[in-house]
Amino acid sequence: MRRWLMRCKVVAFGVAVAIGLPVLAEPGWMSEAELLATFTGRSIDGHYEDGDTFHESYAADGAVLYRDARRASGGRWSVQTGTFCTIYDDDPAGGCYRVRQVSGNCFEFYFVARTEIQAKRDPRKPAWTARGWFPEKPSTCAAGESV
Repeated sequence: MRRWLMRCKVVAFGVAVAIGLPVLAEPGWMSEAELLATFTGRSIDGHYEDGDTFHESYAADGAVLYRDARRASGGRWSVQTGTFCTIYDDDPAGGCYRVRQVSGNCFEFYFVARTEIQAKRDPRKPAWTARGWFPEKPSTCAAGESV
């Protein structure tokens, strides 16, 4: 019976890959529904590995506003193929990220693609980029990345 169940799982995985369904290889990434429910109409404060800080707002209509010590940019945000994308009008620094909620008010962002199209076609292995939290509550982020 166990072998039969294992074979069924292997076949189901192969079918999902063959027809292009997203297969989560690693648990813990927020789903598309979770990303939308969590970030729509909200803002986060955050910091990058080098300590630089930022603030970003995600409007319900898909508009994004970004600011840090050097610049402010507008653009659009979306959820594509399990990634959270921020694409700026005047700056190529945006991209698409896998996101983990690592504690009550702490989210980690892992870069996977520069554009929404690339996120659908050829995402990179996720690389830790930043940590963020909702500014209206105390941050629950610890120092350093969680993985």
